Amino acid sequence: MRKLAIYPGSFDPVTNGHLDVIGRAAKIFDELIVGVAKQSPKNTTFTIDERVELLRDSCTDFKNVKIESFDNLLVDWTAQKNAEVIVRGLRALSDFEYEFQMALTNRKLNKRIETVFLMTREDCSCISSSMIKEIAKLGGNVNNFVPENVAAALKKKFGIR
Repeated sequence: MRKLAIYPGSFDPVTNGHLDVIGRAAKIFDELIVGVAKQSPKNTTFTIDERVELLRDSCTDFKNVKIESFDNLLVDWTAQKNAEVIVRGLRALSDFEYEFQMALTNRKLNKRIETVFLMTREDCSCISSSMIKEIAKLGGNVNNFVPENVAAALKKKFGIR
C-alpha cells in the first residue's frame, strides 16, 4: 500500500525551508502532494497560478512530488486525495502551539488523518515567506533564502533590477 501525504501551505513564495521539508517528506512517503491553498488569511503577493508554477519549477528534483492547488477545507481535500497524513513544517517553538491546535482540530474533523511535524534544518529556521518578501521589496538579496527562480520572480514582482 502506497503512503500518500499532503504538505499544505500558501507558499507565497516557496522558500528553502519549504524545500527542505518537501525533500525530507518525499523520502519518508511514497508520494507527496504539495497543496497550495488558493484561499489564505495572508495577503498574497503571487497569484495562485504563479505560486504553483514557482513550486513546480523548484521541485523538479523530487520525482514523487506533485504540486496542486486546493480551495476547500484541508481535511476534506486530504480525504478526497485518499491521503492519511498531513505534513507540517516547524521552524521554531513558536510555530508548535499554532500547528498543534490545527492538528487537534483536524483530528476532530477527520480521525483517519494524522499530522506529522518535520523540523526544518537549523539554517532554514529563521526563514519566513513574509520576511523574504520584505527583504526583496526593499531591494535586499534573498538568494540565500529562496531558489533562483523565486529570487528572480520577486525582483520582477517588485520592479527591482
